[in-house]
Order: sequence, then C-alpha cells, then structure tokens
Amino acid sequence: MSRICFFLCLLLPCLANGQNTQDTPVVLHLWSNGAPGYENRKNEPEIAKDYYVKNIHNPSITVYLPPREKATGAAVVICPGGGFRLLVYNSEGVNPAKYLNSLGIAAIILKYRLFREDSTYSLEKEVRQDAYRAMRLVRSHANDWGIDTARVGMWGFSAGGEVVTQVAYANGYGNPAAKDPVDRLNGKPDFQILVYPGPLGIPQSVPRDAPKAFLVVANNDACCSAPIVTLLSAYRDTKVPVEAHIFANGDHAFNMGYKTDLLSLKAWPLLLTNWMIDSHIIPKQ
Repeated sequence: MSRICFFLCLLLPCLANGQNTQDTPVVLHLWSNGAPGYENRKNEPEIAKDYYVKNIHNPSITVYLPPREKATGAAVVICPGGGFRLLVYNSEGVNPAKYLNSLGIAAIILKYRLFREDSTYSLEKEVRQDAYRAMRLVRSHANDWGIDTARVGMWGFSAGGEVVTQVAYANGYGNPAAKDPVDRLNGKPDFQILVYPGPLGIPQSVPRDAPKAFLVVANNDACCSAPIVTLLSAYRDTKVPVEAHIFANGDHAFNMGYKTDLLSLKAWPLLLTNWMIDSHIIPKQ
C-alpha cells in the first residue's frame, strides 16, 4: 500500500500539470451555420500545404491557451498575411501563437476570407465582418478562457495588418438588439501589433480612441515601410501611445525573425515583449 501511495504522490503533480496545459488547439467557426449569406459554402474544404492555407469559406479561429498557472489574462487575435490569396499560416500564425503562449497570453489565429483568391468577397465587407466577429467571439469566451475583455488585441502581418486596420479605428460597438449575443459585444481591439502591414486601410489620421500600437518594418520593404511611417505620424499627431521600429534591412516577410541572419530582426520579438510589459498588457516576467 505504501508503494502505491508513493507512486500516486509522484503521479498527481504530472496529472495536474497536464490539466493546466492545452495540448491541442481548439478550432471554432465564427458562425455555427457558416458565414452570413454564404451558408451554402461552409462545407467547402480548405487547402493546406506546407506553409499555407487557402480556400477559406467558413472562417474560423484556432485557440491556443497558455498553461493556466502562467496565464496573464491578455489575449491576441493573430491575422497571418499572404496577400489575400492565402494565409502564411505557420510562420505568421502558429509561431506567433506559441510565442504569445510562452508569455502567458492567449493566442487566437484567425482564418479570414481571401478576397483576391475569390472575388466574391471584399476587404471592406466580408473580411471586416470576419475580423469583428473574431474579436467579439473571443470576448464572448472570456470566462471560459480566462481572458480580461479589456486586454484583447490584434496582431497582423502584411495583408493581416490590413485586416486589423478594418476594425482598429472605428468604435466597434456591437448591436444591443442583435439576436446573437456575440454580436452585442465590442469588436474593437484594445491594442494592435502591425508587422510590415500593407497600405490598405492605413489612415492619414487616427481618432483619439485608437488602440495603442506597436509597429515593425524593414526600411527597404518596398511594399510596407511607407504605411508604417504614415501611421506613426498619424499617431504622433493625435498623441496616442505608439512604438515603432524601422530596421535598416530585412525586406518583407521576415516573420518572427527565426530564419534571418540579421541580428536586429532576430531580436525584434523581445522588443515586443518589452512593449507589452511597459504598456501594462502583461506583468513583468
């Protein structure tokens, strides 16, 4: 009997730790019956090969939760890039999610509809609808996932940055009379992280209630360095908190800096960590 008790004493901490860790990410479709007006497309299969996912007609979120004992209450909806023709899902979705989890932040990867792959959709309507719904869906699960609804941000890479800009500068109010309670919630992010965002949706001026921002780009990025400069200037004019890092080299799509030889780019996620601590999004590690 004493040997059995000894064995259980060793085993129980392992079981408890396993219960506090999410081994498999949870996938939730934004709408249970398919996207409004496109319900007949909800069963069309996605195409996923190597690094990308495309053919998205039933948009969804994939939820990565940190270990319960490490959770800070903050959450981030991640929008991978890919030019609205595909999603660079691993490098700009899964890798950032794991990085956030290591900081105790819930990470939610958004699979949004791709208007350049399928011209049925548009950025200003269907893609914006996906972004708002993702934010509201995350807040609707705040109790289940241990999330503080006042610390839910969005993170966009490249075209994913253009997704974020669709919801960052409007009020985000839900419809209090909506039949679906999710649609009654606030869809505006509390903070935003933009990594080499595309030019679509970048405003010349921002409202005073714009979410605080962390901006990253390489100066020699022909596509996306100018949007960062424009946005930085707009934030400074309105005196909304902003931090920007413009690296000399790196071009486009350096992702999390894991594969580059440039030391400054390898270190950029640490700058983001410091910003989130200094901005009181997460506590000091």
